[in-house]
Amino acid sequence: MKKMKSILASTVVASAFVMHNTISEAQTGTSVRPIISDKILPFKVNFSKKELDDLKRRILETRWPDKETVNDQSQGVQLATMQKLAHYWATDYNWRKAEAKLNALPQFKTNIDGLDIYFIQVRSKEAKAIPIIITHGWPGSIFEELKLIGPLTDPVAYGGKAEDAFDVVIPALPGYGFSGKPATPGWNPDRIARAWDTLMKRLGYTRYVSQGGDWGARVTEALAHLAPEGLIGVHTNLLLTVPAEVLRLQATNEPAPAGWSDMEKAALEKRKSFSPVGYFIEQAKRPQTIGYSLAETPIGLAAWLLDHDSHTYEQLAHAFDGKPEGELTKDEILDNITLYWLTNTGTSSARIYWENARVVYKGQVSVPAAFTVFPGELWQAPKTWVENTYKNLIYYHEVDKGGHFAAWEQPQLFAEEVRAAFKSLR
Repeated sequence: MKKMKSILASTVVASAFVMHNTISEAQTGTSVRPIISDKILPFKVNFSKKELDDLKRRILETRWPDKETVNDQSQGVQLATMQKLAHYWATDYNWRKAEAKLNALPQFKTNIDGLDIYFIQVRSKEAKAIPIIITHGWPGSIFEELKLIGPLTDPVAYGGKAEDAFDVVIPALPGYGFSGKPATPGWNPDRIARAWDTLMKRLGYTRYVSQGGDWGARVTEALAHLAPEGLIGVHTNLLLTVPAEVLRLQATNEPAPAGWSDMEKAALEKRKSFSPVGYFIEQAKRPQTIGYSLAETPIGLAAWLLDHDSHTYEQLAHAFDGKPEGELTKDEILDNITLYWLTNTGTSSARIYWENARVVYKGQVSVPAAFTVFPGELWQAPKTWVENTYKNLIYYHEVDKGGHFAAWEQPQLFAEEVRAAFKSLR
């Protein structure tokens, strides 16, 4: 924490691009009116006591479902886990600490393509720092990447070298957190990628890199396809565009051909077991339907966000079920869930699945690309698959820990991977 404070103290909070005569709505976590310009406005989070009291009341008044009829998670998030989460959420959790964590960082909003985009920007004290835009996924948020800020902006304090430094930009996806909620269709990963390029150029960056996992990987890959002037490289940790042969075998449920490596065979089986997943189908086809429940009950929202994949469920559920906590604490998990609740973004965040289902996946990209394989990821992408999409693969590495939300779970390791990924581009 001391390291983070010293970094923030040296951060250039103000910018020549920032307009300081802010409107009152821009200082709150709610009811933010559109910013009708390309100016960049400072932003602070401050939800009312009334909103927090309403959340607590709803948690305490939860009408619980019957207990599952099995002794494992095969029917979904277990009742005992959710009741323990609810008890901690209503009695011990303090959202004000999360607000303070965010408000200690330089936060901004700017209007791009008619939509307010929220982002955090932390500049490094190192003169040769490379700007990086890092994109979160679902069911995550900007909270996923907060622990990366220190190691990336001040690498010396975290075991790196001064020449490994980055200026860090962390935006919230449209419909997530404090970014605006699209009122019309069309905000798919391609459009978001174009907005991200606009954001980086608006911040004055003429040369930058991009990183993403989950939906952040899709947006980063879209940026690589767009290949705007100034984008010098990308790094992802989830391969979403896989070879056509893999898709065919997955659809027909055929076994892997002879000659495939053990890693290729395992990745194919992982993809078969992951698809189709209930939340993915519902959000891709009927996001509005599930949205009514996500907007009405905080416990329903929390259960929906926990039930992503087995590795993530173990990480999140174990923090509340009496077993030793994983890499994430109760408070970190509830920071993320509470952000979804207070901003009422359960529905709007789900719509990216619907939007993406209406975009034709593109194939290969030639922008310099890097990839890290985490053992707890949905599937561990073999190098041959990665090379099929990224024709200019400059870095590929398998690490020994971390899962689907690796930046959140293993920030130090993740930062080291980002440094290594872009080292050759400096």
